[in-house]
Amino acid sequence: MQPTDLADPQPNPDSGKPPASSSSPASSPSPCPEPAAPSSEKPSAADEPATDEPAKPEPEVTPEADPEVAEKEAAPEAVEAEAVAPVTADAGDDTKTPGRVRRFLDKPWVSRGLTVFAAVVVLGALLYPNVLRRLTLGSFARIPIEAAVLILVLVLLPRRPRIAVGSIAGVALGWLLIQKSLDMGWFKTLARPFDVVLDWELFDDTYSFIRDSYGQLGAYAAAGGVVFGGLAAIALMVWAILRVADVMARHRRRAALTATGIASVWMLTLALGVQLVPGVPVAARTTATYAWDRAWQAKNGIANEAAFAGEVSQDPFGDTPPDQLLSALKGKDVVFAFVESYGRNAVESPEFVEGTGTVLAEGDAKLKQAGFGARSGWLTSPTFGGNSWLAHSTLLSGLWINNQSRYRNLTASDRLTVTSGFKKAGWDTVSVMPGATRAWPEGKFYGYNRVWDSRNLGYQGPKFSWAQMPDQYTLKKFTELEYAKPGRDNLFVEIPLISSHTPWAPIPSFFPDWNQVGDGSIYREIADMGEQKADVWASTESVRTEYGRSIQYTLTTLIDWVQKYGNDDLVLVYLGDHQPSSVVSGDNASHDVPITLVAKDPKVLEKIDSWGWADGLKPQATTPVWQMNQFRDKFLTAYGPGEH
Repeated sequence: MQPTDLADPQPNPDSGKPPASSSSPASSPSPCPEPAAPSSEKPSAADEPATDEPAKPEPEVTPEADPEVAEKEAAPEAVEAEAVAPVTADAGDDTKTPGRVRRFLDKPWVSRGLTVFAAVVVLGALLYPNVLRRLTLGSFARIPIEAAVLILVLVLLPRRPRIAVGSIAGVALGWLLIQKSLDMGWFKTLARPFDVVLDWELFDDTYSFIRDSYGQLGAYAAAGGVVFGGLAAIALMVWAILRVADVMARHRRRAALTATGIASVWMLTLALGVQLVPGVPVAARTTATYAWDRAWQAKNGIANEAAFAGEVSQDPFGDTPPDQLLSALKGKDVVFAFVESYGRNAVESPEFVEGTGTVLAEGDAKLKQAGFGARSGWLTSPTFGGNSWLAHSTLLSGLWINNQSRYRNLTASDRLTVTSGFKKAGWDTVSVMPGATRAWPEGKFYGYNRVWDSRNLGYQGPKFSWAQMPDQYTLKKFTELEYAKPGRDNLFVEIPLISSHTPWAPIPSFFPDWNQVGDGSIYREIADMGEQKADVWASTESVRTEYGRSIQYTLTTLIDWVQKYGNDDLVLVYLGDHQPSSVVSGDNASHDVPITLVAKDPKVLEKIDSWGWADGLKPQATTPVWQMNQFRDKFLTAYGPGEH
């Protein structure tokens, strides 16, 4: 059967007449069509039955008698065109004239341009880095071996398998593009890559942080950008690979030679160690290596989660009798204060040394004058730039909690924490959580009798970006509600101080007269007149300056609180939860944070002489560095009756 487009046109329904005899002059057609010849199947005149009536002549067809004939007579060229016209939509054909967009895309120069663009997209995705500082032209001036492999695979496949494999490859490459982009954000804030198994839960906290810092509209915009951007990346990669594959299928020989050439040049540059940019080899296997590393990371993450259950159950202090827990601190009020983003850089970095160093030096002198002594050391935090609760749980549980899965499994266990140890030994345990805006079920795991948060601390002032209230208000309210209450039991308290939380704008002012703080209304004018986020984050220098000011504010507030309100039985442990994000600390900063123990009773400080901590509020460069999860056991051992 022949195609029905132009190869086998339908005959003209009016052209069923036999062709004119050869004797008819072709150059002088009759003005009217000849009458149709009688069919050979009709009976002849001799066979016709005889009648008495004479035969009636056939009526002559004239233009006046047949309008259709008249129309064809007037336009004989239309008849000829109709005879060779293809089947139209009226005759049952679904062929339609291409629209403007289709005609435009089918233009040779547009089609070639789209093909080149698709090839550039695929090449760019294969060379796309996962660290922001590597996003340079030098990273793309390379030869990806994956391109040669992809070309050979697609060229050798028939059409349908080629479409299937190309689509799968597009989805995979699109996903790797998304994960590399997530890595960039994670490296910039948390100094580690995105964990495809364990980090999905952090999107909820990220959304909450954006909402609290930039408003609900900003949170919606960020969420929409992530979702639609991810879908667009995958769709673009699928389209690009399929378009390139279609072109290669039409030029198989050239495509195969191209793949061979890419592989040959890649092997040559690899053998010679060619580099156009120092430290960046021209021969690249970025995508294959990255995919393998992430698959291995996922496998290790699953195995790590399974092994954690055994770590939780192995607790040397789990069965310690109450009378042997923390016996050297009997009669003391113990306060653990986490200073948000108080990292080693805040103490040692040249741009912060003057400001932070002055606050610590002056504060050390004030506390000594008030009869307090101090010892300071370093701890290595399990997190960086955020996720403060991982540091809190690591310090209090004695386990390395560096991801959300471990945190979730820990809080579902009955592991002894520093808090539950104090509760078991007879202390009244309290948590003051100024940044919490909803119920905190983990408080039961830690062992707190009461939790004060932003909903019941009575603050009537404005938010300071993410921070629900300034640290000075938090400490003043804690003093009124718990610390200065007459006839109370000895307290164990955990207080996160949050005024130094990113984005560090605006920053509250410190009031030497604590009575000025009141219900917080005094802060309204300060918040309106302070530096705003948009202005601060316009330059890295401004961000670092405001970060330094926020640390100085919190340390000034905490030291002044000890001097004014601290009694003879106060034991204060304050530390950083993690370093600030890399916009402040740089790309290669450590995870170390300062930790300081302050007490008026010299016997409390003597118990930790063996730790090797520096005297005063500032640790030294030579001071020992511990993993943060080591602190619980060292603390319980130092202030208990014996070794464990």
